[in-house]
Amino acid sequence: MQTQIDHLVVAATSLDQGVQWCEALFGITPALGGEHALFGTHNRLFKIATPTFPMAYFEIIAINPEAVRPKKTPTLHPHRWFDLDNPELQKNIAKEPRLIHFVASTPDIKAARMALRMEGIDRGPAIHAERQTNKGILHWQISVRSDGQRLFDGALPTLIQWGKPDATEPLRLHPRNTLPRSGVTLQSINITHPSAEKLQAAYTSIGLKGISISEGPARIKATLKTPKGIVVLE
Repeated sequence: MQTQIDHLVVAATSLDQGVQWCEALFGITPALGGEHALFGTHNRLFKIATPTFPMAYFEIIAINPEAVRPKKTPTLHPHRWFDLDNPELQKNIAKEPRLIHFVASTPDIKAARMALRMEGIDRGPAIHAERQTNKGILHWQISVRSDGQRLFDGALPTLIQWGKPDATEPLRLHPRNTLPRSGVTLQSINITHPSAEKLQAAYTSIGLKGISISEGPARIKATLKTPKGIVVLE
């Protein structure tokens, strides 16, 4: 199994706050993203791909105050993804947007979820989502726990598989194909965590490489090259 970095997740209190933060820190304006009706969120995006991280992009996500979430159904998650309903997280991002998580792309989300389950980790069910882009409809499956938790303080990636669940053709549409070059590139991701050994075993089980993990206080550190120089997010 091969799993790779798909995108970084930065949470903001509002998209306006996220855009202002991005322009001040990186010197770029993120592109329009879309809305996620199931979770009542919306986002802005920009490409950060490199040969080492060929699929990587950057997501600024916020709760959409104008969104009306669907009425309760068997598939409706009571909590938003990425811990966005967590009061402590909301308090922290009210000060400024913060790197909270990352998502890893897998060609077989069912197998990846099972591999994590064998490590004693419930990453949550895979749900189907989609949104319109200027190049067509993006389809994906993404693992989201009903409690919305990221797990391991955000250091265990959410799993994503692009394309329709029953797709027989190779992947053709991914956010990287809809975004222009931004001038920002991902240089590295480093993780420290008290449960570093268990986290490394989880990464190995899904074939995720290229991320340094060491024991220490819970922290995700992403280093990016930008028009304003090197920026480190933690």
